[in-house]
Amino acid sequence: MNEPMPRNSKRLRRDVMIAAGCGVFVAAMVGAAYAAVPLYNMFCRATGFGGTTQVSSSAPAHELGRALTIRFDSNVAAGLPWKFVPEQNSIRLRIGEVATVHYKVINEAARTITAQASYNVTPTTVGAYFDKINCFCFTEQTMNPGETREMTVVFYVDPKIVDDRDQDPLNTITLSYTFYRLPDSERPVAEAPDTKSSKL
Repeated sequence: MNEPMPRNSKRLRRDVMIAAGCGVFVAAMVGAAYAAVPLYNMFCRATGFGGTTQVSSSAPAHELGRALTIRFDSNVAAGLPWKFVPEQNSIRLRIGEVATVHYKVINEAARTITAQASYNVTPTTVGAYFDKINCFCFTEQTMNPGETREMTVVFYVDPKIVDDRDQDPLNTITLSYTFYRLPDSERPVAEAPDTKSSKL
């Protein structure tokens, strides 16, 4: 006949099971947190949610007679000593027509800096119809002190937008970029402590 398991052993087994369950739960939450951002980005790019534009590899098959005004907005986040401006504030573009526009970026700091741009369009509901063929967004840009660079974006407005009756009153789309400074990969020499100096 089997002897009953001691009370202490039962309690230990229960505690181990609870601890293991908590560990699995924490691991699942951490994994979900890391997966949330890429999944959200995929969702936004697929649906145009929040003004996220689409990515295209080629121009549409035809252009329409209807034209829209495309405005260009440029911003630099706090702590980034760059000048960032579009070479033209707006253009008039037919739906389905491919446009190439340029932005000028100047590193006004006395040191090399790396930054990256994010973007969106407004009204946010047109993100599903705003297609980029080429863009500098989400690419790390490292610029030397005083360097000036021209950055190009190639895009079009998808002709499918005319099938969306909610877009009938649309006259203007604003493409907006914001550059954010990225953490330095290593501490600059100018800011590092002087370990080679000697006492006089």
